[in-house]
Amino acid sequence: MNLNQVTVPSRNVANAILFYEKLGLKLIVKSLPNYARFECPDGNSTFSIHLTEKLPKGDGVYIYFECQDLDEHVATLKEKGIQFEKEPTDERWLWREARLKDLDGNQLILFYGGENRLNPPWRIK
Repeated sequence: MNLNQVTVPSRNVANAILFYEKLGLKLIVKSLPNYARFECPDGNSTFSIHLTEKLPKGDGVYIYFECQDLDEHVATLKEKGIQFEKEPTDERWLWREARLKDLDGNQLILFYGGENRLNPPWRIK
């Protein structure tokens, strides 16, 4: 089994498209006003947005996008006007992460996990 895509809710898909294109995703399906789908720049995963009347309450879903060059990528995004809630930080789970929210409040984490992404020291054997 392989993860195909993650879909997040949005109150305005057209605006969300602009945000995620700025983030570096490639738009491959545009079915306004209801849906959009992107190809991730690395790997085979896709990411989509669907129109909703109400956004979820609480923490919602956390979406992680891995970036080999995390610090440089965050700096480039900041130059494009993307605001981060948390700058790149080395975390105790051995990943480096930066956090931001999209226009609808969905939590995004840009990270670099390297070998520890799949093989942390505490991995079950």
